[in-house]
Amino acid sequence: MVVLRPILNAIKAVYNFIVGDMIILVGILIAFILLALIYTVSALAALRPFSGFILIIAALVVLIATLSREAYSRHR
Repeated sequence: MVVLRPILNAIKAVYNFIVGDMIILVGILIAFILLALIYTVSALAALRPFSGFILIIAALVVLIATLSREAYSRHR
């Protein structure tokens, strides 16, 4: 366990630097999965022109969720 601790700390530091919050990571991953489905499933081909709009809305919803969680947290 002594050997793994610096590795885990390094992974956590990189995660916190790039993402910063699990809500952001999961939300953006869900948005990309949704966009991948739109581009691979032919039944959803009608939504392809709106894919940029869907990505922007998803990013805004994720960021608002993260900011509201921080703003209304009891641990300020």
